[in-house]
Amino acid sequence: MRDFDVDALCLQECDATDMPDKIGNLELADITKGNRLGLAIYYSTERFSALETNAFSLKKSLHDMVLAPAHERLLGTRLIDRQTNHGLVLASFHAAPLTASNSLRRKQIDAAHAELVEMGGEQVTLMVGDFNYPFFTQNLTEHMKSSGYDLSLSDRRTYTRYKVFRGHFDFATSLGLEIDSVETLPRGASDHLPILVTAEYGQGTKPVG
Repeated sequence: MRDFDVDALCLQECDATDMPDKIGNLELADITKGNRLGLAIYYSTERFSALETNAFSLKKSLHDMVLAPAHERLLGTRLIDRQTNHGLVLASFHAAPLTASNSLRRKQIDAAHAELVEMGGEQVTLMVGDFNYPFFTQNLTEHMKSSGYDLSLSDRRTYTRYKVFRGHFDFATSLGLEIDSVETLPRGASDHLPILVTAEYGQGTKPVG
């Protein structure tokens, strides 16, 4: 992250007991505490004011019921952009693993969007994370369009460790934003490659990175 000028950071599968209050110039909005696979959101206090943050549980898969790895699969933060006065709901999302069905993951995505709308994201929402949806993504794209959201895949695959599971796992869904690019970045400590989303509220406004 030190190599990129970002306004916000959404993390998945982080250790909730060992996260700093700040990473560079970004401040921790909140982190989930109900499971070992934590979600976290950091934001630039120079760019944004944080109004509220909420964590949500979503429909559980059989994997969740048996092994209980994750209780909260969505973390949302309502922000005000000081530079444009736009409201933005930013979310970190982690869908059920590949042992679950795509149908269940679509239900989780729909439920996540509904929760974010309740937070005030009717006009501008950006949800980023591990969707665990490397196959039949065209079907997901059509499903998102029918519900009013855009689905943006990155320019390169985000998971390459095992040949059978290689593909795009990490996406962005958005409402009320123009997505300029979604770039897959070099590998860090995670087995997933990070993505960098660049978006605009509208023509002529300052990008959100």
